[in-house]
Amino acid sequence: MINVAVIIVSWNVRDYLVKCLSSVYTEFKRSGLQGEIWVVDNASTDGTVNLLADLFPQVHLLANDHNPGFGAANNQGMHAAAACKPQYYFLLNPDTVLQPGALKELVRCLDERPDGGMAGARLVYGDGRFQHSAFTFPGLGQLAFDLFPLPARLYESRLNGRYRRSLYQRHGKPFAIDHPLGATMLVRAEVAEATKGFDENYHMYCEEIDWSWRVRAAGWKIYAVPTAEIVHYGGESTRQVPARSVVHLWRSRAQLYQQHHGRMTLAIARKLVVRGMRRKVAQTDDPELKRAYEEVIRIWQQTPETVDGAAPGVPVTSSK
Repeated sequence: MINVAVIIVSWNVRDYLVKCLSSVYTEFKRSGLQGEIWVVDNASTDGTVNLLADLFPQVHLLANDHNPGFGAANNQGMHAAAACKPQYYFLLNPDTVLQPGALKELVRCLDERPDGGMAGARLVYGDGRFQHSAFTFPGLGQLAFDLFPLPARLYESRLNGRYRRSLYQRHGKPFAIDHPLGATMLVRAEVAEATKGFDENYHMYCEEIDWSWRVRAAGWKIYAVPTAEIVHYGGESTRQVPARSVVHLWRSRAQLYQQHHGRMTLAIARKLVVRGMRRKVAQTDDPELKRAYEEVIRIWQQTPETVDGAAPGVPVTSSK
């Protein structure tokens, strides 16, 4: 049995992954927590697998021959780690670096809060700037902010799903949230098992929102932990395929709104997205982005009016 099973899904970010792994092992030694790391590589072509074998032979490496998606790969890692009977799963992006005490503070938060099923860290960019790391569940307001020019003073508000920056002060107490950014998620093992992990129908984006929605619906609270600071460079994988990332993002959003909102909200959301994307098509000179926006329009126009309900993920079961 271990305290923490760290799951890292990687795709062509070898150099960032090395820094991330070094910071996790340093944190294990510093905190006294018993933990092991599982890296799930989604068919990287940058030499990630060979480098890990040379530098980190102690890592449990799961090398996929294709890219099944972020959620599916995390489920794969949790399923493999379940044999070690962890108390917590720590899902971590490879473009992150743990700061001193971060993992210990996340664990302490859930240890002290039996009602807590999930916790996220305080994130900063590589240059130390503040990064929003927790959000309210998305509705029509967030769509409007993403698609249309609105007053700049409102971008930091709850209308756009943000929590007050003052809550993130480095010595602040954990505060309840709707969902963390998927870059760092500490999840109680029993919660992961009960809620069946990520819904694998999300290839990329929104999967942490969907899972958080289901965790909250199951009666668990989710917290942001300001004393747990982690550097998150952000978007290092998706930056490699910007146009396709746009399509992945908005396809996932269409699924999320279909599963978690009613017929009327979905109908209004569709109109907002179609109008907003037509505006983007008219404004861009990039042919790839133009095609991506047009594809997003087709996806949202085809989104059924009825709500499916949450699709099942792959169960994460402990080894007996």
